[in-house]
Amino acid sequence: MLKKTDVVLFDFDGTLSGLDSNVAFARYCFRRSVRPWLFLPLMGICGICRWIKPDGVWWRENIRRFVTPSMIKKFAPGFIKQHKRERFGWAKERVQSERDAGRKVLMISASPDYLLPQLVRDMKFDAVFCSKMNKKKPWKYEFLCWGQNKVYAMDEWAKENKIIPNVVRAYSDSKSDLPMMEIADEQVWIDKKTGMRKDA
Repeated sequence: MLKKTDVVLFDFDGTLSGLDSNVAFARYCFRRSVRPWLFLPLMGICGICRWIKPDGVWWRENIRRFVTPSMIKKFAPGFIKQHKRERFGWAKERVQSERDAGRKVLMISASPDYLLPQLVRDMKFDAVFCSKMNKKKPWKYEFLCWGQNKVYAMDEWAKENKIIPNVVRAYSDSKSDLPMMEIADEQVWIDKKTGMRKDA
């Protein structure tokens, strides 16, 4: 029998963290490797495509095409340690308070699987959903956890755990998260520049 369960949803980039992990990781790699610089022309084209088709996958993959498994192995640990300092001061405490209230707390982010789980491990989420990347071609998506797909990810988790999620609250900084935010009783919009709550 399915059990109705209160859940709270959190986005990561711009919501719990002051910087976008994808962009920040790219900058981190640029400062430590020549390889990303060789892809600048392709990145420029992807930047244009982003404005034309914000929900596109092609530009998302190719803008990070410089990433290789060896680069992730070499650079991700140091980046993760550094990027944790960009987390808003209230974030960990807020997650814990939601858990203390007896709710399941879920992290749902478009950030890649080679960064996000380690970035939030100490926050003790009940489940972490992120974009799944191809292991051999880590710039290529196997699942893009963005937009409506964030709701799909939560629904799959709910089915596996035999629960009916009652989304009490959802936190985000971006309108791209409207599918996730609209299923919540309370929408908490965060200003990614200040980390403070703002009006929708």
